[in-house]
Amino acid sequence: MIKFNEMQPGDFVIAEYEGQRRMGEVTGLDHSARLVGVETDVQEFWYAPEHVHPISITDESLSWLNFTKEVQSNGSVKYKKGSFRLWIPAPDQFSALEIWYREDQRTHPDVHYVHQLQNHYLQMTKIPLTREVMV
Repeated sequence: MIKFNEMQPGDFVIAEYEGQRRMGEVTGLDHSARLVGVETDVQEFWYAPEHVHPISITDESLSWLNFTKEVQSNGSVKYKKGSFRLWIPAPDQFSALEIWYREDQRTHPDVHYVHQLQNHYLQMTKIPLTREVMV
């Protein structure tokens, strides 16, 4: 489950309905009813927060977001999207990541899931993190 106050429109999440889970994008938040609008490949629907789950940051999820991967000579890995960078000390060690955009560098931010990365990306770059390819 994701905390209601962590979600923003545009965040990628996994929505659960009747035991089936589908990846989708948050389309809206109803603060009075505490519901989350999520559009999946099937339909747009309103979910209670306990039925909205995070997507872990992995090599696969960063690739899905169209980050470019660079393995460094020291074994660390850098992921790039435009001028935004995400660095991990070794393959698949996403618990110790660092992110930066121009002068804004964040060492070991509390980022474990795609929606958290999207929120940091938006704060740092002032544009939403989408699947769009950037050069």
